Amino acid sequence: MSITGFRAFHAVARAGSFTRAAEAAGISQPTLSSQVRLLEERHDAALFDRKGRGVALTPLGQKLLDITTRLFAAEDEAKALLEGVRAVRQGHLRLAADSATHAMPLLARMRDRAPGLTFSLRIGNSSTVLDDLLEYRADIAITARPSSDPRFAIRLLRRDRVVLFAPTGHRLANMGTVPLLALAGEDLVIRERGSVTREVFETALAERGITPGMLIEVEGRESVREAVAAGFGLGIVFESEMPPGDSFRAIAIADVPLDVAEYVACLAARERVAMVRSFLDLVSQEPA
Repeated sequence: MSITGFRAFHAVARAGSFTRAAEAAGISQPTLSSQVRLLEERHDAALFDRKGRGVALTPLGQKLLDITTRLFAAEDEAKALLEGVRAVRQGHLRLAADSATHAMPLLARMRDRAPGLTFSLRIGNSSTVLDDLLEYRADIAITARPSSDPRFAIRLLRRDRVVLFAPTGHRLANMGTVPLLALAGEDLVIRERGSVTREVFETALAERGITPGMLIEVEGRESVREAVAAGFGLGIVFESEMPPGDSFRAIAIADVPLDVAEYVACLAARERVAMVRSFLDLVSQEPA
């Protein structure tokens, strides 16, 4: 087994091109192509479908990519563990979050603490961001869904609550607070399944036997805001994520506790990785 071949395969699979992978790795394309070809020939395995200037993974190649992703993540963890006593000065931190609202202030503080770091942010719902951890697509997840899975280390970030919001011209917009029963027959704009805001709200309606009007399902908070602005119904959002500006009004539910919490999670096996540990230290300083 050649780690060089695996590394070459991994670079091409991530880049989707031999040319881009060679440029990123700082080696010639013929050298990189030769390393991948040797890996395929040695194991009589087709890992890529060559398509013009790009490549696509075969089913076998996709399975191997899943393995090499874990392999090189483990290599990074080993390096980080041995360097863990050092201050975090450089590297790349990958964050997956169910809301940029909660993530950006922490990333800004992390940048101030370690100016040499670079960052990437993936936005999903509370379920998918935990999957990003398990699949090594992210180092840190911010989610409203706590997990008892021992593979995760979980920290409380903050407490929040679910509220409604409406355009200023909506008949409920200036009421400020309404009972849950006021939503009977009201059209609602809801997030995709897997969203905690949706689950909390639907559970409250079901427990009290309240039937809303039409339910419009969209993906992502930005889409909820746009649908509400277009008059499709009342939106559901965390209070801290109310759309900015004067176009919307928040509406609290008076008679139902819709409190939620936001958590920071990482893989338990990666808690001691320097960048991860430094981020968790920031979270411990946040008021809940």
